[in-house]
Amino acid sequence: MCRWAAYLGDAIFLEDVIAAPSHSLIAQSRQAREAKSPTNADGFGVAWYGDRPEPGLYRDVLPAWSDTNLSSLGRQIKSGLFLAHVRASTGGGTGRANCHPFVSGHWSFMHNGQIGGFERVRRVLENSLSDALFDQLEGTTDSELFFRVMLDEGLAQDPQGAVSRATSRVLEAARRAGIEPALKLTAAFSDGRALHAVRYATDGQAPTLYTAAFAKGVGRCIASEPFDRDGRTWHEIPQSSFVTMTRDRTSIRPFTPAAAALALAS
Repeated sequence: MCRWAAYLGDAIFLEDVIAAPSHSLIAQSRQAREAKSPTNADGFGVAWYGDRPEPGLYRDVLPAWSDTNLSSLGRQIKSGLFLAHVRASTGGGTGRANCHPFVSGHWSFMHNGQIGGFERVRRVLENSLSDALFDQLEGTTDSELFFRVMLDEGLAQDPQGAVSRATSRVLEAARRAGIEPALKLTAAFSDGRALHAVRYATDGQAPTLYTAAFAKGVGRCIASEPFDRDGRTWHEIPQSSFVTMTRDRTSIRPFTPAAAALALAS
């Protein structure tokens, strides 16, 4: 499984999350503490927002700890909103197009988890996309495809609803393929204004997710595991939760797939 961290608040240097802390994202690429795979060496990526509506994007296939370009960029680039990811592949080759975050217009997305039986449902999910979104596919990962499905489900207008409907679409595709639905989804995504995250799994054992204040009056961060424990208080996000962060507040709401919500309502 992968490791990732995101930040929203006053502009800080990227290295303040990626490299500087005692258990930074680069440190987690060598030895994560709360993942099945302690080593995350199948590439990395950073998406950051600045003066333009669309994010900057840097991705490569090297292990994060050995890329001097990443260290140099982290020391120079400041941003008030960025997403950073180190990859341990659960499917899809090691290539730049398969590294997170993925970007579409002003949206960015990164994921830790997987679609169980992806090879059985991939074609159905791809065929369900609009032509424009199908043409945006660059890599071969279940994560990127899930992001495109979210966009197809109205991410721009209704972030939580889009993720809920996309989750339902994946689960229904599995059922129609005759396999037991199995989805692990711990993801973060942003439109350059708010930062959203979701933690959900069909078996109730979603990959970990935490949030913390970065510094008093500066900003907040959300991460797959804490990147330091030196005085910072981290709060675990409950299973089946949807998080929205703005510069003013953080909200945590229950999350269920759309189909499950309709079943409960009936």
